[in-house]
Amino acid sequence: MNLSFQDYISIKIHKTDLLLTGFIKTKLEAYNLAPEQNLIMMLLWEKDGLTQNQLVQKLTKDKTNIARMASNLEQKGFIYRSHCDEDKRVIRLFLTPVGKQLGEEVIPVAEAFNKTVCTGLTKEELIELERLLSKISANVQSI
Repeated sequence: MNLSFQDYISIKIHKTDLLLTGFIKTKLEAYNLAPEQNLIMMLLWEKDGLTQNQLVQKLTKDKTNIARMASNLEQKGFIYRSHCDEDKRVIRLFLTPVGKQLGEEVIPVAEAFNKTVCTGLTKEELIELERLLSKISANVQSI
């Protein structure tokens, strides 16, 4: 028996991702920040001075993509990049004062967004959702 369009879990996840991305995009526009750029900023607000390679690993993006986003964030004045003294190939990203201030404004928006997304879900359901998404990710990565 063939699956119908609505039976594909990947389509359901994709539709949800589009809704989430569209919603957060509208919330971030006022801050001159794209959703993908916000992921880098969120990590830097959590721990300033991460390397581009650390961002590659945490966000599972390729080096070119991270370098391009870092360049855009630097042009906006939110971060600056610095070569590591011990190894000139290593580039660390640091928040500028403007980037730090931006966090004061954007983190509450991100937290409100997360609260909206999680409305009606129990802690156990969120743990189960994370477990299931990890399992799906592992399935795809094993291909």
